[in-house]
Amino acid sequence: MNKFYVTTPIYYATDSPHIGTAYTTIAADIIARWHRIKGEKVFFLTGLDEHGQKIEDAALKMGLTPQELVDSLAPKFKETWKNLNISNDDFIRTTEERHISVVNEIIKKIYNNGDIYKGEYEGLYCIPCESFWTELQLVDGKCPDCGREVKKVKEETYFFKLSKYQNRLLEFYDNNPDFISPESRRNEIINRVREGLKDLSITRTTVKWAIPFPFDEEHTVYVWMEALINYISALDYPGEKFKTFWPSDVELMAKEINWFHSVIWPAMLFSAGIDPPKKNFIHGWWTVDGKRMAKSVGNVVDPNKMVEKYGADAFRYYLFREVPFGQDGDFSEKALVSRINSELADSLGNLVNRVLVLVEKNFEGVVPKHHINDRIEKLSLNIIKAVDESIERLEFNVVLNDIFYLINELNKYVNENKPWEIEDKTKLGGILYNLLESLRIISILLYPFMPETAGKIAIQLGLDKEFSYDKLKWGVLKDGTKTKRDQILFNKIKA
Repeated sequence: MNKFYVTTPIYYATDSPHIGTAYTTIAADIIARWHRIKGEKVFFLTGLDEHGQKIEDAALKMGLTPQELVDSLAPKFKETWKNLNISNDDFIRTTEERHISVVNEIIKKIYNNGDIYKGEYEGLYCIPCESFWTELQLVDGKCPDCGREVKKVKEETYFFKLSKYQNRLLEFYDNNPDFISPESRRNEIINRVREGLKDLSITRTTVKWAIPFPFDEEHTVYVWMEALINYISALDYPGEKFKTFWPSDVELMAKEINWFHSVIWPAMLFSAGIDPPKKNFIHGWWTVDGKRMAKSVGNVVDPNKMVEKYGADAFRYYLFREVPFGQDGDFSEKALVSRINSELADSLGNLVNRVLVLVEKNFEGVVPKHHINDRIEKLSLNIIKAVDESIERLEFNVVLNDIFYLINELNKYVNENKPWEIEDKTKLGGILYNLLESLRIISILLYPFMPETAGKIAIQLGLDKEFSYDKLKWGVLKDGTKTKRDQILFNKIKA
């Protein structure tokens, strides 16, 4: 059995989940569900990054200890993922002993490889990003990533010899052109690495809410140095789970953390003698109605409220139909409602309902005999092939476009054939079988994106909610199967 390991970044535990964290997590869920359909042994990891100055400061403002703050947020993330039907296999927290012990082991490996040394660092530090910057890197005197003020810091530190791995990284990128996707993000990293790498400060003396540095009790480990290690600490490195699933097949992230994952992380792994991930996929940011999402603006999109208002499947569908994965997107509740009404209610929901009504009226709700229709059969099989190829490229909007092309063609097929006017039962049965069998295929293809809806379609077709790639072929639905028409899948929403 093939394995597949997919990860989200571990989210910073200072605030509740929002559309950005939900987006990455749903993307990972889509990938995990698809590879499970294909019969692969899947491990899907998400979790929380629970150390650092930012968490310490946030806890202080709330009158909490850092541990109390992260302990209050972890259940909120887990509950949100449950509401969104996220099928993660593990939820790693960096305050857990299983993570801390692996961090110590990896740092010792890097140290024993001669890649850690003591020195002094003076630079401009951004607390929210936990990052040092040079004067040249600042934008209008502020952090180039988040736009906030930076603070001048001078302290004793331990360095990781990142500069040592510049040529090896460039060679790795050259030999593994798909390691960083999309290509625009790959080019950004390569150009920046070619400019030259400086050794990385990996400890702090002023940050107390962190993992102690194993070689000096006066120092703690830089949050990014230890956070990246979650991808193997969750696999119980160096145990059997690690041997089964590593290297990761795809690590998903937003564009602001590409540098850490595509430069620092593989360099650390090179030093520790561990293979790097196979692929990093970097997606864009979401704005809301054309404005940057911010608490101060009051436009932060709460995924839980979206689920409560529209349902998890509609929200999942909208995010991945609206914008090509990898690009920036603009969230609009008006656009969400429009897609629910026109695509989910009118195109999909209406098709399922009208076909099942026709089967009830003409065949007492029983699937009629199979009759070949080259056009519908060929179209469905072509869509299966296209969907498989597009998911492998993480082109989720293309997948949904193809599925809804098939749905629209089936609606045309109904209108062209006018089954309500056909008296020949053999001919009518053949038309309805083609529609039912196509809906069965559609339920499997939709499952990674809309698991609840896929299950409802399967049940109404008289099938179990078991989705398998092996059943993505024509003629699986058996005549004589009793359908179970239920409520319409999606109700239209008043705009």
